[in-house]
Amino acid sequence: MAECSDIRTGRHCVFALHAHLVFVTKFRHEVFTDTHLSRMEEIMRDVCADFETDLAEFNGESNHVHLLVHFPPKVTLSKLVNSLKGVSSRRMRREFPELARHYYRATKLWSGSYFAGSVGGAPTSVLHQYIEQQNRPA
Repeated sequence: MAECSDIRTGRHCVFALHAHLVFVTKFRHEVFTDTHLSRMEEIMRDVCADFETDLAEFNGESNHVHLLVHFPPKVTLSKLVNSLKGVSSRRMRREFPELARHYYRATKLWSGSYFAGSVGGAPTSVLHQYIEQQNRPA
């Protein structure tokens, strides 16, 4: 196995699980400034730490954010996303009351949907070939 600094170990496993997450604001409103995004990164790092997950990268624009997370197999990605969106929405709305004007119809900062994509490792075609070439016993 090639050496990779992203490989982590658990009690009974070795893993390198990465996901690219994208959250969009409700109604795609342009809400965030640099100050908002800086605070949001802090909040999301705290949530990730609670899940024993590493927030490797964070950035965003005025109406969405991108996260790169490294997570252990025991973490359910949908639960992590739910917590990231819920906690960040509550804290951001409490700390920045001016955000309220952007969600006058809903009390939510985020859209109900999100993007989650797996990241890293070999391309699928290489994995198919590798598995096909295993020495299966007769």
